[in-house]
Amino acid sequence: MTNKAMDNNEVVIAGFINASLELDHQLYGEKFYKFYMGIPRLSGYIDLLPVTISDRLIGLNGLKRGDEIVVKGQLRSYNKLIEGKNRLILTVFARDIVSGENEKVKNPNHIFLNGFLCKTPIYRVTPFKREIADILLAVNRSYNKSDYIPAIAWGRNARFCETLDVGDQLMIWGRIQSRIYQKRLEDGDMEERTAYEVSITKMEIAVKK
Repeated sequence: MTNKAMDNNEVVIAGFINASLELDHQLYGEKFYKFYMGIPRLSGYIDLLPVTISDRLIGLNGLKRGDEIVVKGQLRSYNKLIEGKNRLILTVFARDIVSGENEKVKNPNHIFLNGFLCKTPIYRVTPFKREIADILLAVNRSYNKSDYIPAIAWGRNARFCETLDVGDQLMIWGRIQSRIYQKRLEDGDMEERTAYEVSITKMEIAVKK
């Protein structure tokens, strides 16, 4: 893709449609649908990622559960009021879609982001001695909007995050992953939820604050 608007936020995912399409919203007569794609990892685990697509990209034959497809687009975020609280929602916004039978990709789950660190990284070591750092990246897009993308760095990259400052411009490469976790509710009950984040494989400082 050569669209300059996408140069700082590029996603390519290849997998299968895991659930039927559902109407998400409508804007200026254009309908946008949401569905989930299953992206297998080498380990056998399947990441289930939300995808938003315009009806103008779906085509005459439509899309159905089980179809193998390749989606190219951007990872976007928005705030949604859920149970009285704002929650950050992530989705892959499709800009192009083709049949997986017609286009083979080397990496079925790839993302590149160029954005600004907007929170101090949180570094920690797990009980299994794995080094992890959580970061939040603000990625600019058209019309003075920004997408806020959570990401996780590992090992040397996690230690490197401790040297970063809020406002640093970073370039990161990796994959989008889904992670199931347990959330304790106000009444004490536990609720299963799914988080989406970028797992970083490579990162560089574009501009130091």
